[in-house]
Amino acid sequence: MSEKPTIVLVHGAWADGSSWNAVTSKLQEQGFTVQVPPNLLRGLAADAAYISSYLAQRTSGPVVLVGHSYGGAVITNAALGGGDVKALVYVDAFIPDECDTVVSLLGGSGSALDVPDPTTVLDIAGYPGAPEGDAEAFLKPSTVHDAFAQDLPEADRWLIVASQRPAALGANVAPSGVPAWKTLPSWAVLGTDDRTIPIGIQRTMAERAGSTITEVAASHVSMVSQPQVTIAAILAAVEAVS
Repeated sequence: MSEKPTIVLVHGAWADGSSWNAVTSKLQEQGFTVQVPPNLLRGLAADAAYISSYLAQRTSGPVVLVGHSYGGAVITNAALGGGDVKALVYVDAFIPDECDTVVSLLGGSGSALDVPDPTTVLDIAGYPGAPEGDAEAFLKPSTVHDAFAQDLPEADRWLIVASQRPAALGANVAPSGVPAWKTLPSWAVLGTDDRTIPIGIQRTMAERAGSTITEVAASHVSMVSQPQVTIAAILAAVEAVS
């Protein structure tokens, strides 16, 4: 494959495309076309269908598809549905197998989000058009500071608090479909200081998927605090499929 792949970066919950800025700019400097679509954060099936549709319509030629956090679950379900995806890169991410849910993967993992009363770490709010019983979850400021982005400067943590995009609760209980990693090569960047998806469950998922693993002493947002590690994993994926 001689054509340079397009790099598509999919953000996770409580984030938007700006969470990839440090990665995007460096890859653009190296001549890559980088696209950072919105992740709707409404439900796994709908979010994956949107990314599949985006890939089909907005990319041409080979694609390296990258997901952070919940975005990892989305790319796992989206990669085979549209576009010419050649490789997957997971960054501090969920790498679900068929029928896994975010909640089931976090259960017993030691995650700061795996608590008896979610309202101790999340703020819950309704939203127009929500399915029966669904609502949006925002990270409490203390959760951002202590368990989501604890290795970022305080000012940057407050920016996350202010600008976070909430995720629908339903997205966390939706079962994953047939995983794309069973047929596509994958790479995984694991944050050893991640308190949202603890390193133990990250390792288990990445090893199960047969991913090429890199570990970094970083929080759940390692692509922000140490973007060079994510960039290296993406470039390794590009080289392997080129």
